Amino acid sequence: MKKLFLLLRRLLWSPPTAQTNEAEFQRGYEAAKAGDYKTAFTIWQPLAEQGDAQAQYILTRMYYEGHGVPQDYGEALKWCRKATTQGYADAQYILGMMYEKGQGVPQNYGEAFKWYSKTAAQGDAKAQFNLGLMYGLGQGVSQNDSEAVKWYRKAAIQGVADAQFNLGYMYHKGQGVSQNYGEALKWYRKAAKQEHADAQHNLGRMYENGHGVTQNYGEAIKWYSKATTQGYALAQYNLGLMYYNGHGVEVDLNKAREWFEKAAKQGIAKAQSSLGVICHQGQGVEADLNKAREWYRQAATQGDTGAQYNLAVMYHQWQELPKHNIYAYMWVSLAKVDGHENAQKLIEILTELMPSEEIAEAQALAKKCLDSNYQDCPE
Repeated sequence: MKKLFLLLRRLLWSPPTAQTNEAEFQRGYEAAKAGDYKTAFTIWQPLAEQGDAQAQYILTRMYYEGHGVPQDYGEALKWCRKATTQGYADAQYILGMMYEKGQGVPQNYGEAFKWYSKTAAQGDAKAQFNLGLMYGLGQGVSQNDSEAVKWYRKAAIQGVADAQFNLGYMYHKGQGVSQNYGEALKWYRKAAKQEHADAQHNLGRMYENGHGVTQNYGEAIKWYSKATTQGYALAQYNLGLMYYNGHGVEVDLNKAREWFEKAAKQGIAKAQSSLGVICHQGQGVEADLNKAREWYRQAATQGDTGAQYNLAVMYHQWQELPKHNIYAYMWVSLAKVDGHENAQKLIEILTELMPSEEIAEAQALAKKCLDSNYQDCPE
C-alpha cells in the first residue's frame, strides 16, 4: 500500500487531465490517505469511466496490486489499455510489464518491448532500464550489448541503482563498450551509495584485485562488509577469504569459518568447498571427515571441480570406508570432465589399484550422476 500511496502523492501534484474533477480526485486521495481504499475506489471509478486517464491508471494499479478491490489482472489490463490509448506513460509502462510477466495476457516479449519503448521515449527511467535488460538478454529484440549500454546509461543518469550497477558491470567486463575500470568504479560507487549490494560487492572485488584502483585490502573489506549486512552471499564468502588468507586483517580461521558457513548455507559452492577443506585438514577445528564429506559433496553436486577432486582424494585415503576407491574414481572422473588439472593423475593411480569391474562400476556411477545433473549421485 505504501507504493500506491506514494504514487497518489505524486499524481496529486501532476497537472490534471482535461476531464479531471479535481475536487473528486482530492476526495479519493484523502480516503486513500486514511487507508480507506474501498471508498477511494468508489470515488475514482466514475472518473475513470468518464475517460480520465489518471483515474484509469489508478484503477489499473488498484486492481494490479489488490488495493480496495480483489487483485484482478484482467481488470487491471482493461483500465490500463484505456489509459494507454490516451498516451499515459505510466500506464504504458505497466502494460509492458504485464506482457513481460504474462500477467492477464500471454507472455509476449515483443509487446513488452513495444510498450517499454513508448514509455522510455518519454524519459521514464524504469522503462529505459527494462529496455536495457531486454537488449542484453535478447528478449523481444535481437541481443545487442551496445544498445543495452545505451539504455542503461539513460536510466543510470536518472539515478536508477540497478541501471548504474549494470552499466558499471558492462564497463567492468567490456560488454557493449570498451573495458574501462575507471568507468566501472564510477558507476558501481553511485549504485553502492544507494545500498546496492551487488555494486558494493563488486567494488570490494576491484579493490581486492587492484582493478582501476591501487590494491587496497582495507577498502575491499569495507565494501564486502557493507554487502554482508544485506545478506549478500558472495560478499560473505569473499570476506571469509580475507580472514582465511590474512588480507587486510590478521588471519582468523574462526571468523573465516563463520563467514564461509553463512555463504555456504545460501548455496555458494566455493564456500562449501572451503568448509570441506577446513574440516578435512582440521584448520582451526578438529578434523572431521564426515563433515568434510558433506561440505565437499554439497559443492561437488553444484559442479565445483575443486570439491569433486578433494572428495575423490578423501575417499581414496579413507580406506575403512566400503567402496572407497569406487567413489574416489567416480568423483575424480567428474572432476576431469569439468576440467580439473590434477584429475588425470589420480585416475592413473586408481587404475593401477582397482580391478576392472570396480572401474566399470565407478564409471557407471559417474555417468548416472552426470546425466542427472548431479541429482542422482551416491552418498
